[in-house]
Amino acid sequence: MLVLLFSQDSNFTKHTNLPDLPACFQLSVLPWAPCIFLWLTSPFYILYLKMNNRGYIMMSILNRIKTVLGLILWIVCWTDLFSSFHEMSQNQFKPPVYFVTPLVLGMTMLLATFLIQYERLKGVQSSGVLFIFWTISVLFAIVPFRSKIMNASQNDRLRFTTFYIYFGLTLLQLILSCFNEKPPHFSSVVTDPNVCPETTAGFISKMTFWWFTSMAIKGYKSPLENKDLWSLNKQDSSELVVPNLLNEWEMEKSKATRLIHDLKAGPGTEPNHVSVSPEEEEVLLSKRKEARQPSFLRALLRAFGPYFLIGSAFKLLQDLITFVNPQLLRMLINFTKQSQAPLWWGYSLAFLMFGASLLQTLILHQHFQYCFVTGMRLRTGIIGAIYRKSLVITNEAKRSSTVGEVVNLMSVDAQRFMDLTTFLNMLWSAPLQIVLALFFLWQNLGASVLAGVAVMVLLIPFNAFIAMKTRTYQVEQMKYKDERIKQMNEILNGIKVLKLYAWETSFQEKILQIRQKELNVLRKTAYLSALSTMAWISAPFLVALTTFAVFVTVSEENILDAEKAFVSLSLFNILRFPLNMLPQVISSIVQASVSLKRIQDFLSHDELDPESVDRRNNTSEYAVSVVNGKFSWAKQDQAILDNINVMVPQGSLLAVVGHVGCGKTSLVCALLGEMEKLEGQISIRGSVAYVPQQAWIQNATVRDNILFGRPYVEQKYRCVLEACALTPDLEVLPGGDQTEIGEKGINLSGGQRQRVSLARALYSEADVYLLDDPLSAVDAHVAKHIFDNVIGPEGALKGKTRILVTHGISFLPQVDNILVMVDGRVSEMGSYQDLLKQNGAFAEFLRNYSLEDIIEDDEIIDLLLDEEEEEFPDDALSNHTDMVDNEPVVNEARRQFMRQMSIMSNDPENPKKMSRRRRCSERKHPESPTEKKELKVEKLIQAETTETGRVKLKVYWEYAKAVGPLLSLFICFLYGCQSATSIGANFWLSEWTNDALQNGTQHRASTRVGVYAALGLSQGVLVMFSSFTLALGKIQAARKLHQTLLDNKFHTPQSFFDTTPIGRIINRFSKDIYVIDEVLPSTVLMFLGTFFASVSTMIVIIFSTPIFALVIVPLMLLYCCVQRFYVATSRQLKRLESVSRSPIYSHFSETITGTSVIRAYGRNTAFVLLSDMKVDENQKSYYPGIVSNRWLGVRIEFIGNCIVLFAALFAVIGKEKLSPGLVGLSVSYALQVTMSLNWMVRMTSDLESNIVAVERVKEYSETTTEAPWIVKDKQPPPDWPPKGNVEFIDYSVRYREGLDLVLRNISLEVKGGEKIGIVGRTGAGKSSMTLCLFRLLEAAGGEIVIDEVKISEIGLHDLRSKLTIIPQEPVLFSGTLRMNLDPFEKYSDEEVWKVLELSHLKKFVSNQASKLELECSEGGENLSVGQRQLVCLARALLRKTRILVLDEATAAVDLETDNLIQSTIRTQFEDCTVFTIAHRLNTIMDYTRVLVLDKGKIAEFDTPANLLAQKGIFYGMAKDAGLV
Repeated sequence: MLVLLFSQDSNFTKHTNLPDLPACFQLSVLPWAPCIFLWLTSPFYILYLKMNNRGYIMMSILNRIKTVLGLILWIVCWTDLFSSFHEMSQNQFKPPVYFVTPLVLGMTMLLATFLIQYERLKGVQSSGVLFIFWTISVLFAIVPFRSKIMNASQNDRLRFTTFYIYFGLTLLQLILSCFNEKPPHFSSVVTDPNVCPETTAGFISKMTFWWFTSMAIKGYKSPLENKDLWSLNKQDSSELVVPNLLNEWEMEKSKATRLIHDLKAGPGTEPNHVSVSPEEEEVLLSKRKEARQPSFLRALLRAFGPYFLIGSAFKLLQDLITFVNPQLLRMLINFTKQSQAPLWWGYSLAFLMFGASLLQTLILHQHFQYCFVTGMRLRTGIIGAIYRKSLVITNEAKRSSTVGEVVNLMSVDAQRFMDLTTFLNMLWSAPLQIVLALFFLWQNLGASVLAGVAVMVLLIPFNAFIAMKTRTYQVEQMKYKDERIKQMNEILNGIKVLKLYAWETSFQEKILQIRQKELNVLRKTAYLSALSTMAWISAPFLVALTTFAVFVTVSEENILDAEKAFVSLSLFNILRFPLNMLPQVISSIVQASVSLKRIQDFLSHDELDPESVDRRNNTSEYAVSVVNGKFSWAKQDQAILDNINVMVPQGSLLAVVGHVGCGKTSLVCALLGEMEKLEGQISIRGSVAYVPQQAWIQNATVRDNILFGRPYVEQKYRCVLEACALTPDLEVLPGGDQTEIGEKGINLSGGQRQRVSLARALYSEADVYLLDDPLSAVDAHVAKHIFDNVIGPEGALKGKTRILVTHGISFLPQVDNILVMVDGRVSEMGSYQDLLKQNGAFAEFLRNYSLEDIIEDDEIIDLLLDEEEEEFPDDALSNHTDMVDNEPVVNEARRQFMRQMSIMSNDPENPKKMSRRRRCSERKHPESPTEKKELKVEKLIQAETTETGRVKLKVYWEYAKAVGPLLSLFICFLYGCQSATSIGANFWLSEWTNDALQNGTQHRASTRVGVYAALGLSQGVLVMFSSFTLALGKIQAARKLHQTLLDNKFHTPQSFFDTTPIGRIINRFSKDIYVIDEVLPSTVLMFLGTFFASVSTMIVIIFSTPIFALVIVPLMLLYCCVQRFYVATSRQLKRLESVSRSPIYSHFSETITGTSVIRAYGRNTAFVLLSDMKVDENQKSYYPGIVSNRWLGVRIEFIGNCIVLFAALFAVIGKEKLSPGLVGLSVSYALQVTMSLNWMVRMTSDLESNIVAVERVKEYSETTTEAPWIVKDKQPPPDWPPKGNVEFIDYSVRYREGLDLVLRNISLEVKGGEKIGIVGRTGAGKSSMTLCLFRLLEAAGGEIVIDEVKISEIGLHDLRSKLTIIPQEPVLFSGTLRMNLDPFEKYSDEEVWKVLELSHLKKFVSNQASKLELECSEGGENLSVGQRQLVCLARALLRKTRILVLDEATAAVDLETDNLIQSTIRTQFEDCTVFTIAHRLNTIMDYTRVLVLDKGKIAEFDTPANLLAQKGIFYGMAKDAGLV
């Protein structure tokens, strides 16, 4: 019917300057369309509202007006209906349309009115369905409106009036539906102070993301902070998303278990069923096993699928609308061909193009929004599920996946899913787009299309090959990168040793060699990517070329006119995207499926049985009882504990003793329910507190660690600190109990960690205390204090049930019962006296630990108590992050007990503190307490500076300089040329198509094809060439920037490394260098590409319609404005997002290490909440980040759509002067511009975020350097120092600017060959003295002269290579043993073997298969500490210089090694000057002279005998050590 209407009235409609539509059409189709829409959508809409109730909205004026208008509309429509009936009664015959249309319209208005009220009851603030309905109604009423005015004379009055009322009211309804209702009652909007405006935003605001504008403006005015972020929408938060996913997963699992159950209950259940042998049954089960694996994918689909499908629906719509524009372009070109076509037709085409583009923009971004939000929820859900699972998996499951792997599940795998959801729809959308595009192309050009398609298909394997190669190169490059970072890490950790030995150059060479390999791989990758860029840019051109060439040559009839050419071009451009995306999507899906498998395996692990320990309060007198217990760590392992029977009476103290590895800790774990219970039963009355052997400390303040989620009670808290001997420690910590403890408790000593852990247990006021050897890590006198005040019969826990695992024999007489474990069984149990009488295993155990132990122990305790005042602060002062905790743990069955004794008795300072004390001594400066406090606080929390605001132009210039200024210009020039050729080719095409107009045939087809091909191919070559030059430039920049950074870091003074965390420096070498190597260049490439593409579009449009230049200025202003807002906001959001991401993972890895503690205290839910909070905090900054991209997209694409509109409009206006070819050219260019504008803003933003890496690397390449390594004109003679005389002249030194002096005005003279011992209390400046000789500390005043040479005048390497030191901590580097002894390969193998013999290592090394090439692992882990010390001795012997400095090691070396070292030094360094920093006085009693330092000054300096006679400080120390 419609077709008929149109054909008969085509003169009436199209070919006239006053077009109009037939009356019948105006009465039927136009009014029905909106009605059909509303009736089709409302059932679904009503259902949706029923499901999602948001609470009701109060009746408002707005709502009342809408309702009244709806009713009036209904009356107006039905007035028409009744007038028709009236006319019928008057015998005026009317067609049926006059009855049907008013009836339908009236019913629809009633439906609309009903929806207005129903939405109000369901809490909808702004209705999309009704908005669309009113919009369509108004649009479709415009035509009748116009024709009614045109034909005003012949209309009947009534219908004329009702129609105008109808039109006016619908317009009013449309305007009203743009406004929002008030938020519903009881919704979060009312309560939340910082609610996301999206919840209250109207339909239009949501479609255009207008609600985000407030944040864009705020971010532009000042950098965003955390407090500016909106709270997360309820439906995106962990509290809704995670349970939802977990419920689905539980259903999946229960289905699977039901299946197993059905299988088992299948055949073979009846007793007489003998036929099935067990083996067969096994086979049957394994066959059906696949069926029963619970699928995590299904759970994900059920949880997130429905929401995602809405996005998919949008995508489908958008795909269909994409193909409208090429069709409109065909009509437009047609229009320009016809001279007599009416202008209004052209204008409507232009506006239709604009409308289609606009619709496409809005729909596409809705689709993206749905996909990204799904991705975000997926990540939240997966992280939540993994976290909850990790709290309950068994130990067996824990063994199968390391902490790192599980954290990876969270970070990498969850991220993969998130990235996949964004273009998962391409899986079906890409084939759909390809099919549609080919269909339209076939219509346009016929079979010639196949030639073009063939080219596309051939490019796919080419791209795939490049991708494969790139992947292999990437793996190789990662390998080198890891190796370089590992080396760098070692170098930074041992930088002090490198400086002392003057070995920097050798190690720098090693790094540069690896870097060179890395850059070679990078170069190959760059060349490959240049090829693929060429393929990507030239593909559409090649396709067009082959298609057109084939089309023209196949037959004479085929004429390439503008319509065919440019419509095909725009279709080819549409094709390019899905073809490139498909391979990417498929590879992403493959990756995600691997991730899925890993996550599913983790979530399917066995969980601990919460029922294994009976926690009910049964009223037996025993607080803990185990009957016939048999336990193992995993179901299939053999039992570790067997036949365990333990009864612990309420309120008693039970000590568990036994040799190392006899199952004491396992017993505690069994009581906690951490082990698999094979048989027997356990019951525990009341709550439990647990102190593990290795204290687990959270990254929180000291107070939070002790409270552990319980409310703070001042009085109780103070008592707990007092009892656990923590008060003195807190006084020294920079922030008292508010000091932030680093991860794994890094800035506390082992003893402090253990005491904090104990304080946590004590504060929790539980009923049963399980203490797993809490006294091993603390010093003897502290242990006594804790036992007396906490654990013992008079301690804070008296009356509670305590189970104490211990090695401290001295406490045993004071406990109620002792349980002796031997090889996983209880060998005997009873009180101390009983067990001694029995003379069994316990008596044996005591004998092993020698009774004199106990006596000695008491003596030490007395001796140490005198010094308690000085001990404590020191224990606490070790808040320096890189602290090494070498406290010899006493639990080594006291094998080394005797040597410990000798050390203790000879050393006034407790040996356990030594390793830590040295560190402290470097930082302990006599300052006023307040000043010291402030300084420390500032030191610990010295935050890394992050840049805010715009990146300075200087930084771009730095990068351009690194690339090479000329090269940078050349690259830009090449890009310009490439754009020029591309424009040229397209202009040529438009000329070619105009041939057809002039004479209807194409004579010069071959020339046309030839020139077109030449221009296009030269573009490809230029693209490749510019990519190659860019690759060269980027490699050069990467090399330069890394080189300067490395040089600077090797020349940086030691003080820098003391105050900067190593992680921060490593970050520069890994993350930032990676950005400079790989991310930045590709960003620059994309930026240049999109920039030139946008510029060339403008040039083409201006060339074809010069008037366009007028419009460009306002559009450019708008563009700049949007871009500035976006970049400022999105950059800061990215920063906030990355800052809030790491806490999720660090909290998680911390939780995994402490699961047993968390479970014991029953804090699971609290930790789950904490994790959820951290995830939500992260999503809070991630969500505005995605919305900012949508916001930008809609606005930039709007500008692009305006360009399309104006290009088309001006083409219509100037149609007399323009050829169809030029019109096609300018409009098809305009259609592409949207994409490049959009990418250009993104790239500007990425460029700004990534160029920061250059800034950060520059910052660390310009730190102050130490003195030069070699001073040419001041080089000392090669045999210097000949005698080894050392003279200090009025010498003073400080650690860093602004700190007090460590040594004050020291003057002394040492003759060559003298042996000098340096002694003094901690912090007296002993270590500083040696550091001054090596100039690690530069003088604050005075001089040091060695054999007539002032050391401050010569180069550092000249000085350091002529002195030798055996440092306190033996540092080894990964590499061969030979490299560790002689990195410059100065000495022959014979010499090396000789020193190994002298240092007692020859036997060990010659027994190794690889001899001198023995690989040392990182930090020399595969050698014992003693052996490492001997390697350091060997280094010293190999260098053999006239001056030797010996920083005596303490706890690290056993007595044997110590004697070896001493005797070797006495024989080998007989004629050298030796300085020894002594901790054990007996080693220096035979030295020439002893220097006693006190507070940085010389207190005494004489021979040992004289000093003893003087009865001064030295005498006191010797007396303490028992040498007098």
